[in-house]
Amino acid sequence: MSVPPAATLQLSTLAGCGLAIAGYPRFRYDARGGGGSAQLGQPSGDGRRPLRFQPDGLSIPPLDWRSTRVLGLPLPPGLSISIEPEQLEGVLDPATGSLALTFRARFLFRVGSLYCAPPLLVATELVTGEVTSRRHHLSGERPDGDGAALLVGVASIQPSGEPWLDRFLGLPDEALALLRCRFTPEPGAGFPWEPPAGRSAPGQSAPA
Repeated sequence: MSVPPAATLQLSTLAGCGLAIAGYPRFRYDARGGGGSAQLGQPSGDGRRPLRFQPDGLSIPPLDWRSTRVLGLPLPPGLSISIEPEQLEGVLDPATGSLALTFRARFLFRVGSLYCAPPLLVATELVTGEVTSRRHHLSGERPDGDGAALLVGVASIQPSGEPWLDRFLGLPDEALALLRCRFTPEPGAGFPWEPPAGRSAPGQSAPA
């Protein structure tokens, strides 16, 4: 039996995320426990639907010794990078499941309670498609039959204004973000995109 497509989607962040700043090795980041709720708008003329998260309802776990490893080692205790989202919105193509979301946030570097650097302003487009930059080339993954997806994006990072931090990070440069996540429709609704071949969306029968 078919079910109506969702009007809202719940985003849950997962393990297997990543962050790379300038020429530093990629941080392996377990973002489980974060997420937010998005409202889907009406389809446009080409069928794509706008998707918007309320920034104050978004939660992204900090990168710290519990969640993040680099070169196989945890971040030093006391060092953390918190993420304060300011924007997450874009478009969903129901025919393919592809997503493109504008992401803007403030990244705050802290050393215990003693020091907090000026925020780094990060703005990028997170996509399920391909991204290519001077340092990076990789592809995201469209949602599977369970709603799990990989969003990727590259951002240009301008200096923070803190001389030692800018020298340490080599700013200006670029940053790579990998967000592994799962989208879940509201109860009683199905995914607002076509399920992958051979898979069925919740509440729908698999193809014969």
